[in-house]
Amino acid sequence: MAQLGENQYGKARVRLSRIMRQGYRHEFNEWTITVLLQGEFAAAFTAADNSSVLPTDTMKNTVYSIARDSHAATIEQFALEVGDYLLRSNPQVSGARVEVQEKSWQRMHTGTENDATTFRMGGPEVQTTAAAGSREKDWAIQSGIDGLTILKTTHSEFTGYIQNRHTTLKPSTDRIFGTCAKVQWDFEAMAPDFAGARQRITEAILRVFTAHHSMSVQHTLYEMAEAALEAAPEIARIKLAMPNLHHILADLSPFGQDNPNHIFVPIDEPHGYIEATVER
Repeated sequence: MAQLGENQYGKARVRLSRIMRQGYRHEFNEWTITVLLQGEFAAAFTAADNSSVLPTDTMKNTVYSIARDSHAATIEQFALEVGDYLLRSNPQVSGARVEVQEKSWQRMHTGTENDATTFRMGGPEVQTTAAAGSREKDWAIQSGIDGLTILKTTHSEFTGYIQNRHTTLKPSTDRIFGTCAKVQWDFEAMAPDFAGARQRITEAILRVFTAHHSMSVQHTLYEMAEAALEAAPEIARIKLAMPNLHHILADLSPFGQDNPNHIFVPIDEPHGYIEATVER
């Protein structure tokens, strides 16, 4: 006989833009929110009884309504506001997960100063957070960056690896190292300085990537994670996923030309994929 297992439902990809007007100076955010609820919903699945179901359209409207009065300065704070409201207002809900992604809009620099009301997209990456909590457990916050696209043209090697009859890759002591990284970190404390931690973690990751003489993606990944843990004592662990986006040296010999690490063919599929969690 079949029985219902773990289940949840909610509203995904709720798009929201917000202007915080502070006199002549504006702050601008573009967020994408996903809300997922767990609770007493078995009858909706097994008996076609919707009496305990909060419509997902209502969840969408709730997000906009909370945003109207919110003074949240970070996506973490906003996720907590939405999650707290849903738990408080719906006794049939036992747990909630609120995910928020933020696009990297940055203030436009014009001449000698940053403009008060004009913005440009800072990069392909998005800032992320997920707040998960229940009536029995405090909120757990996992934040991060998705799509952090970075590249260095030297100070990257790959040698000393296993070679067998299927190996065609040549050892390299000077190669391009490019990645589109996904970074996630778990906070120890309930109410840390979210914005400050994000800035310190990001700066540490980028600093190490820039300065580190890499012997492999694994080698640099670990150094980046270790630096992030040192920079942000309020996090318990950090996870990095770093695809190795290859740039293959072009063969110019048919044209009678040499190629001293000058012309490459960029490829993103297939790519190497390296992932690790580093903890205290």
